[in-house]
Order: sequence, then structure tokens, then C-alpha cells
Amino acid sequence: MDKIVIDIETKNSFADVGGERNLKALEVSFVGIYSYNQDKFLSFFEADLAALRPIFQNAGLVVGFNINQFDLPVLEKHFDFNLMALPRLDLFAEVELGFGRRIGLDVLAKANLGVGKSNHSLDAIKFYNEGRFDELEKYCLQDVRLTRDLYELAKKQGYLIVPNRDTQELIKVTLNCRDVMLPSTLF
Repeated sequence: MDKIVIDIETKNSFADVGGERNLKALEVSFVGIYSYNQDKFLSFFEADLAALRPIFQNAGLVVGFNINQFDLPVLEKHFDFNLMALPRLDLFAEVELGFGRRIGLDVLAKANLGVGKSNHSLDAIKFYNEGRFDELEKYCLQDVRLTRDLYELAKKQGYLIVPNRDTQELIKVTLNCRDVMLPSTLF
């Protein structure tokens, strides 16, 4: 079984589809993955989404940032199985659970890795619409890299640092990022 880190980009925004309640109306433009078994980053544009099936079939663990509420639900319409049944670790959800409020990837990466996101998430839609596919790919894979590095750090030290936006105090949020990979019986 492989362990993968995933991030997706969309062609449109919540404003385009009538709000978050219409999440499944978002259209995928790009999916970035890091495969631990292959030790490399993989790129999938919208025409390549079918090639993700064997990757998901071989995934003993899917790691991401807000994959429970965004990435997997948006991707799900492209597959004939329940992506939410895959063993997964959502760093966004884990930090929110431990800290008590939502923290963005950029803030978390800057506090723990000393580097942030390369662009704003709405830039990915702009890159797609302008045909700047190399920039779209680079942006998404940078988010995959940040998520992977945060996951590895949390696994190593058992916590991530979260800055309190009200007091600027740095708070250690304990995370349980053990490598429990389960065989998938979805297929």
C-alpha cells in the first residue's frame, strides 16, 4: 500500500457556484500528489483524472489539508467508489480539533517550516482560465510539498506550532500523525 499526499485545484470558485453549499458543483482543474512509494510528485490535469483510480486503489493512507471538507468531496463525482471511505489524515481538521479554530496552510507552514504558499488559492483559478498550466501545476505541487513537510514534522515531533492571531503567542498543538495504513476494501 502507498501513502499519498494530495491537493486539488478547481476551475471555479464558491462565488461561481452559489456558495459552499454547492461544493460538488466545483470543477477540478488539477490534482497534485506525492507518492511515498515512488518518492515523487505526480501531476494530473482534468483530462487525466481517470489515472488517479489505481493510485487511490493502492492508497493505505491519504494525507491532505482540508481534504475532508474540500478535496475529496469535489473529486468524488469522478469515481465510482466512496473516496471518503479511504483511510485519511486531514491536517486542517486535526489542527482545528487541537487548537479550537481553523488555521490556513500558509500560516501553519510559515510558523513551522519558515516558508509559505507561493500564491493565493484564487490564483489557481486565474492560472487555469489564462491557460497558464505550468504555473497552476507549480502552485498546486507547492501546496502538496508544504502539506507533506508539515505531516512529516508533526509525525516526528508530535505537534505543530500555531500562532494565536490575537496574542501572537506560539502554541504547541499536539497531533497524532501515526502511520496507520489500512488495506482498502472499496474496490
